[in-house]
Amino acid sequence: MGELSRRFFEGERPLFGAKNLRIKDCVFGEGESPLKHSENIQVEGTMFKWKYPLWYSRHIKVKDCTLFEMARAGIWYTEDIEVVDTLIEAPKEFRRCNDLRIKNVSIPKADETLWNCRNVVIDNVTAKGNYFGMNCENVKIDGLTIYGDYCFDGAKNVEVHNSKLISKDSFWNAENVTIYDSFISGEYLAWNSRNVTFINCTIESLQGMCYIDNLVMKNCKLINTTLAFEYSTVEADIDGSIMSVMNPDGGSITCDEIGELILQRDRVDTSKTRIVCRSDNGLPEAVDRAGGMECREYEC
Repeated sequence: MGELSRRFFEGERPLFGAKNLRIKDCVFGEGESPLKHSENIQVEGTMFKWKYPLWYSRHIKVKDCTLFEMARAGIWYTEDIEVVDTLIEAPKEFRRCNDLRIKNVSIPKADETLWNCRNVVIDNVTAKGNYFGMNCENVKIDGLTIYGDYCFDGAKNVEVHNSKLISKDSFWNAENVTIYDSFISGEYLAWNSRNVTFINCTIESLQGMCYIDNLVMKNCKLINTTLAFEYSTVEADIDGSIMSVMNPDGGSITCDEIGELILQRDRVDTSKTRIVCRSDNGLPEAVDRAGGMECREYEC
């Protein structure tokens, strides 16, 4: 393997099609596509200052590097790439990549980042920006911190551990999502999704977990969460109370108490949902906001 050390490159495609190369402590200045179509490349301690540095590349290792803001759309259509201990200031990173591993990475301008990627491993990553992770498949996450709305829209086969997501409309249109030991804050969580499971999670959400086919919640806390579960089929075991529940479409809900229970028989079959409250006075009279219905077809 050849080596380039402490070099400065500029102009378009300075190392186009490079193979079997170690690049250390270099700077890629103004000039597009410096490593386009490269293969078997190790990059360490290097700065990328312009657009499209790694497109259509294969077998890439990036360590202790910096991608400045103008290195936007930097890593697209690349296969088998590992990025560790790196700062990515540029937006729109990682599109249509396969076999992508990201560890100890900060992405402070992560708008439209990680789109349509497959077989992704994320470990200890912080990202700030909207639409992170859209349409990704086969994603394993441990220690992701997100500040930004609409993350993982349309994602499939996602497993999340030990993460913090401050994100409105996260996990919309998603499928086969399991989240463990995590904190999520944001309105309209996981609408229009299938097979979504939360285990040991703390959630704050206005109208969270609605329109879900097969929602499972185990030992979760719902803090300041209102109008939950509308039109969802749900199996939920909640630690503590729920502020309000509206029109679940089937299954069972177990919690200490519910502040407000809203059921509308013209919209859902109330007999399909079993609600159990552990406290003596935990279940209020169900109220149909449209017609003043009162019922107690539930256990407490």
